[in-house]
Amino acid sequence: PRQRRAVTLPCSLGLVALIGTALVGQAEDWPHWRGPAYDGISQESDWQANWPANGPKQLWRAPVGVGYSSMSVSNGRVFTMGNKDDVDLVSAFDAVTGKPLWVHKYDCEAKDPNGYHGTRVTPTADGSRVYTLSRHGHLFCLDAASGKVVWSKHFMSDYGAEDPRWGFSGSPLVFGDLLITEVGGAGSTVVAFDKSTGREVWKAGQDKVAYSSIVPYGPTGAESLAEFSAAGIVGRSPKDGAELWRAEWKTSYDVNAATPIITDGKVFVSSGYGKGCALIDFSGGATKTLWENKNMRNHVGTCILVDGHLYGFDEKELKCLDLATEEEKWAERKYGKGSLLLAGKHWILYGDRGYLAVADLTPSGCQELAGFQAMEGKDTWAVPVLANGLLYCRNLDELACFDVRP
Repeated sequence: PRQRRAVTLPCSLGLVALIGTALVGQAEDWPHWRGPAYDGISQESDWQANWPANGPKQLWRAPVGVGYSSMSVSNGRVFTMGNKDDVDLVSAFDAVTGKPLWVHKYDCEAKDPNGYHGTRVTPTADGSRVYTLSRHGHLFCLDAASGKVVWSKHFMSDYGAEDPRWGFSGSPLVFGDLLITEVGGAGSTVVAFDKSTGREVWKAGQDKVAYSSIVPYGPTGAESLAEFSAAGIVGRSPKDGAELWRAEWKTSYDVNAATPIITDGKVFVSSGYGKGCALIDFSGGATKTLWENKNMRNHVGTCILVDGHLYGFDEKELKCLDLATEEEKWAERKYGKGSLLLAGKHWILYGDRGYLAVADLTPSGCQELAGFQAMEGKDTWAVPVLANGLLYCRNLDELACFDVRP
């Protein structure tokens, strides 16, 4: 498509634990993919789960362009992405009122060979900055208050990267002073940038990129990185990208999309297209597959691990698996190829046709407490977000906010 200069248009989101000093039940932001701890779990427990038949009150709804991007919430703003007429839109709204704050626009072809048009990546908010990535490798650092460009990269022109078949989908990771993301190209499967300036700090890897987000794991102050490339699951040092361990995991069409789940020196991986799932031990540096089966095939979503059990979507079935024994505990087909999050003691389920529900999930089964048709359309795969007592969800081109404050 013809190129135009990028412009910004001003327009003037329970478990007993501690997160920093925030107590369970206290409202908190949701600044990036999978939430504060990268596990799909919100520490908010003081929210209204007793919904009326037509659902909680909708506070606002806004067009955001076509896409599958989820939302991030930080400092009173909610961010998401979409595309309209081959122009990407990075939008910021007042998190409570829905007032449009700014829109950052740039040319980006939205067409997908299989009809899944638009954006994929969830914005990453970090204080006064927000980081976004297009399906065609446009990486931006934006001022969170104004949407103005601080710095940018283009993976194709800067690194010789190739478009993944379904577009770049992994959300950028802020790690200390670094912004880390899969890029592609020779020797640059993963690249770490100075998050303030965009200067390259290190690059590593020869694998083809896939569709998953890099996540940190390990004790605070001594974390490592887990990267799910097209070739498999890889542990890396955040200091220089050095490979710490590796396990092969190849999937049809290179669709390793679910975020890896790390626990006690083991990693759980799952992929769709008939591939299945596995629990892999990497604690000794070498890797060993503890078990592998087809009971959980995450295609577009990621499981959540709670008390030794995995909850997630095996293609179009919501399931529970025992992590240690690999046993399937139950399956529920009501929600299609949906998504989920845990907030306090209740779960929020979002079906692939816009049905939003609150439920109790245990190893014994799924008990829906309430549900309603929140959004219209199909392929509503963007994960809903709960932040500060407000519940955000979207379909292919609209974002809605529901009030679940107590």
